[in-house]
Amino acid sequence: MNALHYGVMSTAAALASSSPTFIPLAGAPATLEQWLQIPEEQRAELIQGRLVYQSMPGPAHGIAQGGVVAALRFSYHRGHGDDNGPGGWWISQEVDADIQGFGCRPDVLGWRRDRHAALPEPDARGLVTAVPDWICEVLSRSTAHIDLGAKRIAYHRAGVEHYWVADPANETLTVLRRTPDGYVIELSAGRGDIVRAVPFDLVEINVDAIFGT
Repeated sequence: MNALHYGVMSTAAALASSSPTFIPLAGAPATLEQWLQIPEEQRAELIQGRLVYQSMPGPAHGIAQGGVVAALRFSYHRGHGDDNGPGGWWISQEVDADIQGFGCRPDVLGWRRDRHAALPEPDARGLVTAVPDWICEVLSRSTAHIDLGAKRIAYHRAGVEHYWVADPANETLTVLRRTPDGYVIELSAGRGDIVRAVPFDLVEINVDAIFGT
């Protein structure tokens, strides 16, 4: 299909039923240092200078997150290609990251091994600063518009080349590619589809398997 600019606000409005909690700090932007002081179990992220507290993920979120990892890890999480897959990637989950001042914990993310000979490691603060080449976020009802809006913009500004959005409520996978003007849709797929999705288009992905058969 032809690449189309992503209709962020209309998609977010359809998916999100409530807003996340934003905590302003005395009129000044929150800092990474303030974010790091928040207990991990509170699931906060630092987005556009504001602390956003995420809700706890439900079972459908976990199934989709695990499904994305399962679809890619065996074929791609290896140093070199072989009969089992093309390899060439580091694939990980829920890494605390400082992506050019944006404090986040992507659901699933990956780095190309030709750019990172070793798996990126956290710095002294416990944050990984290497910008991922690919990120996948799994939508939750309360934070869908963040993943599709502010977070999408932050990832684009940081130079994340490929952004996937897995939506358990609608059982769809949307594949976005970075351009200078923003992300564009490369692929949108749902139940019953078997797809080749960049940057992992050397293997087929069964969308049913992502959301549970």
